[in-house]
Amino acid sequence: MVVATPPASADADAGCSRTAEEARLDRAAPQEILRRAGFDSVAPEFARALVGAESYQEAERTVVRHGERLWRDAVDRAQGHRVRGDLSKDDDRPLYWARLGLTRELRSWHPEFALSDEGRARLLDRLERSSRGQDSIRFPVGKGVKRILMTGFDPFTLDRDVRISNPSGATALALDGTWIRTADGSLARIETAVFPVRWQDFAEGTVERTLRDQLPKADLVTTVSQGRIGRFDIERFNGAWRGGFPDNENLSRTETVPVTDPATQPQWTTTTLPYASIVAASTGRFPVYDNTAVTEIPAGSSTPVSRPGGPTPGSTARSGGGGDYLSNEIAYRATLLRDRLGLRELPGGHVHTPVLQFGAGNTDPATGTVTDPEFVRNRLDIIAQVRTIIAVAASR
Repeated sequence: MVVATPPASADADAGCSRTAEEARLDRAAPQEILRRAGFDSVAPEFARALVGAESYQEAERTVVRHGERLWRDAVDRAQGHRVRGDLSKDDDRPLYWARLGLTRELRSWHPEFALSDEGRARLLDRLERSSRGQDSIRFPVGKGVKRILMTGFDPFTLDRDVRISNPSGATALALDGTWIRTADGSLARIETAVFPVRWQDFAEGTVERTLRDQLPKADLVTTVSQGRIGRFDIERFNGAWRGGFPDNENLSRTETVPVTDPATQPQWTTTTLPYASIVAASTGRFPVYDNTAVTEIPAGSSTPVSRPGGPTPGSTARSGGGGDYLSNEIAYRATLLRDRLGLRELPGGHVHTPVLQFGAGNTDPATGTVTDPEFVRNRLDIIAQVRTIIAVAASR
């Protein structure tokens, strides 16, 4: 990605009532998406419920209840249950924009009781986690079933086109809590969660906090994000480097990926997904590649070099196969956590989906509509192909 100079960001800590993400909510496209999905009442209902909270404990219960309900309503809608409005059920954007409506209400709420900045931050964290499925991962117990953990992302690059959808988030909603039959005939349960496109949340450990207790229970874990046009990539190597591209808060970070115990931090982690089997299988209309390319600074050098076959011994990471943005970082963090937990045999790694494209004639955000038939078909095909890739991976 090309690193852009980030524009000024709204800063809630400096006295503003909304963040850069929340400020986009007032644009026409997000409001249309919420209305056409039947999610336009979510934030007003939450605001009314907050007014009735007479203590911090009541506020916390209200926050968690509404966060969990938003996640469940989004999952139900994506899976064809209780679909309201005329927007395609597979759309991930109602969840994203409705959540921002909730966080904006919570950020600007002035209760009757004393609420410190730290207390509000804790409530916002509970709202984020509960509305992303991060604290509702429930694997079945017992033998005879495989347990699969899959993660997706929010939409991003919204200042480029506020209509954008993220197929990885849409896939997470479509697959959460579902059962599949793998290629070897095994029955498998999929549990999912969605992550923000924000550098700071990752630095604060949101990935590790969500995955740490789940990886020992899982038989397969795959992080998923949107990647290149017209192709899937199974990313072989993940690098310990942040390349600085602005996030959804228009903030940039260029540094080594910050993790606990940096003294033992490797420059590279490696997928344990069965990439050869996935690439060889017929999984859908998009080609699937085993991507081994990285950018490194070789040992003893100071100049970055592209390596199509992967990193060389002693090199310093500058870009994993999945780049140097948060998709690479979630893959790095998840596989590093896998290794640090002593789960090196656990199949785990990153899948990059094709870019979700609007149909011909609907590519200009200034004049385009929020959806079109080709856009929906592309998203449905990507969701179906991720599902098949997971089924293939879980068979090995």
